[in-house]
Amino acid sequence: MAGQNAAASHWSSEMKAAPSSVRKPRALRKGSTLAFFAPASPPADFGDVQMGTIELRRLGFEIVSVQEFLPSGYFAGSTEERLEGFRSALQSKQISGLIALRGGYGSTYLLDHLTPQDIDQPKCLIGYSDVTSLQIFLWQKAGWVTFHGPMLAAGFDHGADDLRGYETGSFLNATMSTAAWSVPLSGEVIVAGEAEGKILGGCLSMLQTSLGTPWEIDTSDSILLLEDTHIKPYQVDRVLMHLKQAGKLDNLHGLILGEFPGSEPQVANSPTVRQVCERILAPLGVPIVFGAPVGHTKRAMLTMPLGIRARLVAKGEGRLEFLESAVVG
Repeated sequence: MAGQNAAASHWSSEMKAAPSSVRKPRALRKGSTLAFFAPASPPADFGDVQMGTIELRRLGFEIVSVQEFLPSGYFAGSTEERLEGFRSALQSKQISGLIALRGGYGSTYLLDHLTPQDIDQPKCLIGYSDVTSLQIFLWQKAGWVTFHGPMLAAGFDHGADDLRGYETGSFLNATMSTAAWSVPLSGEVIVAGEAEGKILGGCLSMLQTSLGTPWEIDTSDSILLLEDTHIKPYQVDRVLMHLKQAGKLDNLHGLILGEFPGSEPQVANSPTVRQVCERILAPLGVPIVFGAPVGHTKRAMLTMPLGIRARLVAKGEGRLEFLESAVVG
């Protein structure tokens, strides 16, 4: 594709350190136009797309699509089609925010082709799972604050405050409020304490894939969010050990871990994901909360801004206090 080498060359010439400045998108408002884009896999059921659209319109948003869905195997379209949809949403002055259709696989194909001009103006970008790759890229290369939260056909389609749906308060506070706020994590404490830092992270598997790239995540001084689905305990063990040996667990201030649904041990009496996390992560000596309803969860999903400062309170079921807004007025 034209421009691929130039884009890759640009990103390769830069350091992998954290961005020098944080760039927040403008707050969403009722009447804002949101574009749904498909950087990865096609929808499993187009009825889910319709239900997610209905829910976002109920919240007062205008919803548009920026690409046709011409599924090609496990992709929602060719790299060119997916890239063009993403770029058109980024560049349109009429579009205030981007909501991913769903995860799956494919977002990493877009990264080599993006240029500094494509990501010059931050907008609300909301998603999780495979979208973590885009969120890490936008943070490392442009300092964008993004949102680890519900997607059109993976959260919004199940409605507000319902199982496999989304938690209303955190979504509205994250994307529309310029005040500080907090969320209950509804998990369990592995290591008690309090800590402050920037919230970073996302889907564990996708965070690992950033290692060795020009947009490798810098986790220093962060409260790291890690979650995934259908990843067995030994696979969680392997990824965490990779992150540890790569220095990504050094200088953390705290950890928020998801539920890891579908990740039960395959062999009786084998360690659970929680036990693996406790064995590898507890010795870090930082506050840790396990089992928060973030990303892949069977409960109403929290929306978590990535890139802003927060305080993790690891006691009881855990609480996260955001010390600044994720958006500007």
